[in-house]
Amino acid sequence: MYYVIKKQLDRYPNTFIGFAVEKYIASKSNDNVIFFFTHDGKVVRKWVKLTDIVLLTDDKEYFLKIMRQFKRTQEEQQALVDEAQKNLEQTMTNFVETMQAEISEFEEIRDSTDVPDKLRCL
Repeated sequence: MYYVIKKQLDRYPNTFIGFAVEKYIASKSNDNVIFFFTHDGKVVRKWVKLTDIVLLTDDKEYFLKIMRQFKRTQEEQQALVDEAQKNLEQTMTNFVETMQAEISEFEEIRDSTDVPDKLRCL
């Protein structure tokens, strides 16, 4: 049995998936690795780009150790992204509140009777 860790390119921040395969075929002249799985009694092939593979090993303990490290890193990245998103939302809320206050103040000045007519039409 072989164990694989693969980057998921469609997810951000970086995420990784790990899986076991029965066998694989790789070639120096090809950019893909073909993995063989058995699903419902049938052999299924999955092509994966060589550059997307982070780890390919037959050592299960090493695979599990590396996978745990990646999952911890992934959780840390997600926490940073969540915090940044919260800060961005707070900044946007502050900006909207400030702009509304400025617009309200401008409208008060524009509508006041002590402003000369020439300035009021602006």
